[in-house]
Amino acid sequence: MGHEFELHKEITLAASPEQVWDAIATGHGMDAWFMGRNEIEPREGGATSLNIGDQTERSTITAWEPGKRLALRTEPGEDGAFMALEYLIEGRDDGSTVLRLVQSGVLGGDWETEYEAMRTGWDMYLHTLAQYLTYFPGRTAGTVSAFRPGVADDRFWAALQDRLGLGDAVSDGDRVSLSIEGLAPIEGVVDCTGLPTFLGVRTDNALYRFIHSGPQGGDTVVLDHHLFAPGVDSAKAEQMWQGWLYDLPVS
Repeated sequence: MGHEFELHKEITLAASPEQVWDAIATGHGMDAWFMGRNEIEPREGGATSLNIGDQTERSTITAWEPGKRLALRTEPGEDGAFMALEYLIEGRDDGSTVLRLVQSGVLGGDWETEYEAMRTGWDMYLHTLAQYLTYFPGRTAGTVSAFRPGVADDRFWAALQDRLGLGDAVSDGDRVSLSIEGLAPIEGVVDCTGLPTFLGVRTDNALYRFIHSGPQGGDTVVLDHHLFAPGVDSAKAEQMWQGWLYDLPVS
């Protein structure tokens, strides 16, 4: 039997309502901060798709009020599970914008694990949205998604922190340096820390996101990067990052 849930998040963004709307209601906007590759048909009743690897999640837009409100909903599965998502936008006199998010629906199976993953995941993605609107507003991103299952979290984070030149204790603002064959050198700073679940790095032309699912999610490592350099070849970058991930010494 499915389990009903409702999840609330709120963030104040240093951006106008129009900028926030573009970030949440267009495919190129979503690609700049959210997971996977996104397509959005801009109207009530329009279709959306979220593509991650070989999986696609489709939704229907149930509310379309530009600059104010966007809502969408997936079709119920055979077990009755579905997701509904609502964004509410409110401009402030100081030029900032409050974004409120409500995610609800019915979860099946191990619903508690799935709920916790969504709760912590939104913290990272909303922070990424804030970083995008602050440092890369309006810019188009190439996306990178790479995966490696069956990696214990302590081994992954130890190997990653070593490759990034970080110590055992990681803090926002720590300098990061990484070289990957075939890609330009990466020089930046830690911009979000949520170990042992996620770590974020910001450079002059990218937002890099390193995620670990935990044992309930198959101990899967996920790379979810947003590349803003002009003319970036995201397909090549994804191939290079996937190879780097599988070469990471975690056994």
